[in-house]
Amino acid sequence: MSKEEVQLKINLVMDKLIHLGGADYEKDKDISLEDAIASGNVARDFGIEEWDWPQGVGLYGLSMLQNYYGDKRFMDFFVNWFESNIEKGLPSRNINTTAPYLTLLQILDDMPEKEKYEKMCLEQADWLIHELPKTKDGGFQHVTSGIGDRNAVILNEQQLWLDTLFMAVLFLQQMGNRYHNEVWRSEAVHQVLVHIKYLYCKNNGLFYHGFSFIRNDNFGGIFWNRGNSWFTLGITLFLANADDLELGTRKYITDTFCTHAEALRSLQAPSGLFHTILDDSSSYEEASGTAAIAAGLLRGIKLGILDESYMSCARKAIQGICRNVDNDGTVLNVSAGTAMGMNPEHYKGIGIRPMAYGQALSLIALCEALDIF
Repeated sequence: MSKEEVQLKINLVMDKLIHLGGADYEKDKDISLEDAIASGNVARDFGIEEWDWPQGVGLYGLSMLQNYYGDKRFMDFFVNWFESNIEKGLPSRNINTTAPYLTLLQILDDMPEKEKYEKMCLEQADWLIHELPKTKDGGFQHVTSGIGDRNAVILNEQQLWLDTLFMAVLFLQQMGNRYHNEVWRSEAVHQVLVHIKYLYCKNNGLFYHGFSFIRNDNFGGIFWNRGNSWFTLGITLFLANADDLELGTRKYITDTFCTHAEALRSLQAPSGLFHTILDDSSSYEEASGTAAIAAGLLRGIKLGILDESYMSCARKAIQGICRNVDNDGTVLNVSAGTAMGMNPEHYKGIGIRPMAYGQALSLIALCEALDIF
């Protein structure tokens, strides 16, 4: 592949992302929680307009692309997105609805009515510290949005999910950096360590999707592709913004990341993608997690954490992603939102649909890859 071909894919994926439109949120009132969990078919997750985690990741992909170009090409889109959501009314506060704040923080200084948006960010960071339910050991309980009622929440009592690192911890860390708030910075480090403690599998270097303090287990013990990818990419973003991290803590995190990366490359399919259950080749190959893994590996190399031997794995993944970009820019083979599962069949049964985060994670990966082709 040439750099020009990668750039063409970026343009296609980006254009599709910003034109995904909305979804019929009313449909969620007709689906049970059990059916939503089993299929991932939740209307609010589709499109780009709703204030939740798929859209939050989508916005972050655009903001990283804008940063790459060094201009403000998406600011009109961002302003319209945030203004329209505020006018509609924000949904419940939870881990997943924290995701859009990460992008808001990136563009805060360029937003009209900056003080209004700054106040929102400050209040959300304070909420994470003081009001978000906590698990034992002070972990961020993975509270999510209600199904069919955007003002409700699903508490997921005493549960840690790997997704939390990307959806909420990165925002808290960067808020701590911006406002020189040691409480926020320290808590972000604490959350990374707690999630590694309970979700990392020392037997194979992979991460479980979640942990229950009530069950005292890792649910079905599944090594879910996209869950692992939230760590692969998220931890490189975390480390890049942790200049004051104590050296012993940094080494602990980077050592974990390196072992994790080694485990991942041994599981890559011939196509360049990774299976939705990483160690189960009978599960379907999935593009969004592959994209985040590729981006994380490339960032790890650029940060000097990984050696150049990982480049072939990352390059192969990028080529696999490009083959999964349709002519209209749709990223194919992206699994829908995936709740905690108790067996492999749950993860294999999640539907494949075009998703904002599939577009965004592919954007992030392709941008990271521009200088390797």
